[in-house]
Amino acid sequence: MERLTIGRLAQLGGVNLETIRYYERRGLLAKPPRTEAGYRQFPPDSPQRLRFIKRAQELGFTLDEVGELLTLRHDPEQNRADVHARAAAKIENIEQKIKTLAAMKSVLSGLIERCEHCASEDCPILASLEQGAAI
Repeated sequence: MERLTIGRLAQLGGVNLETIRYYERRGLLAKPPRTEAGYRQFPPDSPQRLRFIKRAQELGFTLDEVGELLTLRHDPEQNRADVHARAAAKIENIEQKIKTLAAMKSVLSGLIERCEHCASEDCPILASLEQGAAI
């Protein structure tokens, strides 16, 4: 069974060494055994696990959520409906973020439109920031 060094794992996963160490500290990657010289020796399935982590992050899952998904992935006792529920909750979260971003865009667009016709001392963008107006 071929083991991977941290450098090789980072290369295969498209991440840097510190990312591997960070995932270890977070418990997303198991702490691998070390050689007598102290080098980490990751198991051959580590790149697949690393790709799982990165893909889940790309889909908007936090590292805490990724850890939960990893647990669900490797524990046949877990309810698969829970995975579905977590994905559905993530979609709701994304939809709320889209609404918030659209509101931000609308406010900024209005301020930019008003700003095109103002003197620099009467800038509506700066005035809005000073007033702390909510979206």
